[in-house]
Amino acid sequence: MSAWRPEPFRRPAAALAIAAAILSLASPSGAWAGAQKREPLSAAVRTTLSKAVSDPDGAYRRDPAARGWVRELLGRVNERMGDQDRARELLEVVRYEARRAGLEPRLVLAVIDVESGFRKYAVSGAGARGYMQVMPFWVKDIGEPGQNLFHLRTNVRYGCVILRHYLRLEDGNLYNALGRYNGTLGKPGYPERVLGALHRRWSPGT
Repeated sequence: MSAWRPEPFRRPAAALAIAAAILSLASPSGAWAGAQKREPLSAAVRTTLSKAVSDPDGAYRRDPAARGWVRELLGRVNERMGDQDRARELLEVVRYEARRAGLEPRLVLAVIDVESGFRKYAVSGAGARGYMQVMPFWVKDIGEPGQNLFHLRTNVRYGCVILRHYLRLEDGNLYNALGRYNGTLGKPGYPERVLGALHRRWSPGT
């Protein structure tokens, strides 16, 4: 099976301007766990997403370029997780899966930060699960029976594929895509929290 290759997304100036304007926003100590909304998927989109979440590829551990990135962020993630080995594994998976989906890995860290507070077994009131708070209906719609959303790589892969899907739906508008991801499209709170966390804690030099 050939590897799934996503198309790149553009970063709209409006979203970047919003991010720059909210650097001083405080992020909540708890998670903002929400719930993606179940929407009809065309057969073509369903096939594309299904391939994206099921494509086997274990190369992320063999990427030497990841080492410096992991070293840079390990202390920050370890502060949240309290387990250096688990923090390192999460960073390796996030970098690989984000890049595979055409996302900025630091953005994915910000989503995890806000959605679950780096809690592997976080569950929202709506039933969203794991680090990236993925709703179980996604496994039924595009996945395979038995896939466990509390499994690190499964959860991060689903989360990255879903966010990339929403970016396509929103024509590259990151602000709106984040709203869709959390099930709060049209409301400012969640996108601002994620972008604030991105620039305050996960950008280079922060």
